[in-house]
Amino acid sequence: MDVSVSGRHTTVSETLRRQAVEKIGRLDKFLVGMDRAEVHFWEEHNARADAREFCEVTMEGHGHHVRCKVSAPDGFTAIDLAVEKLEPQLRKLKNRVDRRHHVRPEIAPELVPETLVPNEPEQEPVYRIVKTKTFELTAMDPQVAALQMDLLNHDFYVFTNVETSRAAVVYRRTDGDVGLIDVG
Repeated sequence: MDVSVSGRHTTVSETLRRQAVEKIGRLDKFLVGMDRAEVHFWEEHNARADAREFCEVTMEGHGHHVRCKVSAPDGFTAIDLAVEKLEPQLRKLKNRVDRRHHVRPEIAPELVPETLVPNEPEQEPVYRIVKTKTFELTAMDPQVAALQMDLLNHDFYVFTNVETSRAAVVYRRTDGDVGLIDVG
C-alpha cells in the first residue's frame, strides 16, 4: 500500500512519518487491495485547552474510501487512535466485499443434514430513513450556494451548478471550510 504523510501548519518529524507509514501500512492485512492511504496531521490551538494534534487518514481501494479523523495530545497517540478506528471499518468492508463475491450453490435445505447447514452470514445494516424532502434545484454559482447555506444555517446545500449544469452540493467541512461536490 502506498502511504503518503503530510502536515498542515505543523512539521511532521521523520520518526512520526515512519511510524504512520508502518502502522497504516499494516492495515493492509485486514483488506488486501487497499491501494493508497493519505495521512494528514495538523495542530489546533484552543485558548481553553492545550494544543491538540489532529490526524486524518483516508484509504482507497476496491472502489471504496475509508476515512477517520482523531485528535490527541500528540501525533503518536493520534496515529494509534486512528488505527483503532480504522480496523473495525476495514473488517466491515472486508465482510461486505467477501459476501458480494461469495457464490453459494443452491441446495435444497431438506437434503442437507442439520449439522452441515452453515450459519447465516451477518446481515447488512438496515438504515431507517425518518424524513424525506422534495424540492426543486435552483441554478446558481457555488459561491451563492455557499452563502445560501450560511443564511439557512445548514451544513449543506443542494443546487444546480451554473458552471457545469449538473446537480451539486456545497457542504461545511469540519475544518470550517466549504467543500463542493459536483455530481456528474
